[in-house]
Amino acid sequence: MSIQEKLERLKSIIEGCESAVIAFSGGVDSALVCAVAHEVLGERAVAVTAVSPTYPPGEIEVAREVAERVGIDHVIISTDELNDPNFVANPLERCYFCKGELLRKLDEVREKLGFKKVLDGTNYDDLSDFRPGIRAVEEFKAISPLALAGLTKQEVRALALEYNLPNADKPANPCLASRIPFGCTIVPEKLERIAKGEGLLRSLGFEIVRVRDHGDLASVEVGRDELTRALELRDAIIQGLKRLGYTHVALDLEGYRTGSLVRAKRA
Repeated sequence: MSIQEKLERLKSIIEGCESAVIAFSGGVDSALVCAVAHEVLGERAVAVTAVSPTYPPGEIEVAREVAERVGIDHVIISTDELNDPNFVANPLERCYFCKGELLRKLDEVREKLGFKKVLDGTNYDDLSDFRPGIRAVEEFKAISPLALAGLTKQEVRALALEYNLPNADKPANPCLASRIPFGCTIVPEKLERIAKGEGLLRSLGFEIVRVRDHGDLASVEVGRDELTRALELRDAIIQGLKRLGYTHVALDLEGYRTGSLVRAKRA
């Protein structure tokens, strides 16, 4: 099936929902869902962004910009996953508890608006990845239109460019809890330190950054093409991260790769 055929299928799936609340993180996947939903449903589609201490700083500005560009109504709510001991314990299925909290709040918005469905940005590639949150999507009977249309991550980005979305080339930036090794308790102080550490790296010009929090050790991941530059700026990186309370700073020579903590846990 061609990408344009998949796009038409996506439109048909969303149109069939009649009205929808969209879980909109500000990332490219949910941005495309918002764009297409606004195109086919108009005022019967609303984008909802949930903020919490796990939400990366700066993402809300991206979400606002995308929503404004698309023209879709945009609502901001708060989630309370840090009040869930199951999430705070940081098990391997952490994302299941986080997604469940999000979908509960989205369902409340859906009911208040009198809308039919809740949509999320799960794409076809996600179905073959380790994504515990998908179980919550199934339990809440939410719809993942990108996955149902068979749209891969690469195809989503191509269509985002076609729709002239400002975040079409934006690197993924999942919740800050994903930087904390499984089994290590998630607390606000760690999340804040990670956010500041990654802000430091971005201020130095790095585009893709992760600060993996291993207690006293900060493991820094940047794009593979930026590793040489990270070594050149190692003094600034070390000093900045030590000011945040880390006593040891390591540069991961494999560079950034998605799901590195998952692979380490399951190895």
